[in-house]
Amino acid sequence: MRTIVQRVKEADVRVENKTIGAIDQGLLVFVGIKDGDNEEDISYLIDKIVNLRIFENQEGKMDLSASDLDLEVLVLPQFTLYGDCRSGKRPDFTAAAPPGEAKKLFEKFVARLEESSIKVEIGEFGTMMEVDFINDGPVTIMLDSNKEF
Repeated sequence: MRTIVQRVKEADVRVENKTIGAIDQGLLVFVGIKDGDNEEDISYLIDKIVNLRIFENQEGKMDLSASDLDLEVLVLPQFTLYGDCRSGKRPDFTAAAPPGEAKKLFEKFVARLEESSIKVEIGEFGTMMEVDFINDGPVTIMLDSNKEF
């Protein structure tokens, strides 16, 4: 399982011109699920995301987490995080989990994140989404549950 975590000042997601999720300051998290991912991958990434110290303390050092600051998270499914572009010009998405499996794991990921103290908004699985955000920093971190990455 792979995520792109962005520290944002605000973010929103729309489907068919209707806003379905929006946050103020917090984290925008894109979630990619590969074939074979499981609940251990979810646990690893939830712990990392909730406790990732990428917000500045009073001295200006990145030392605070979204949990510390009671911030919000917007979570979006993003199978293209498993696009393999090493060969040719067209990404190969065969490493991504099949849609049915990915949707179940994405829903479990969101449910586990909602168990934390953070307010969670979500995108819609399997749809074309428009995402607007103001990246804060910019600060963008990639997390992967594959420890050998």
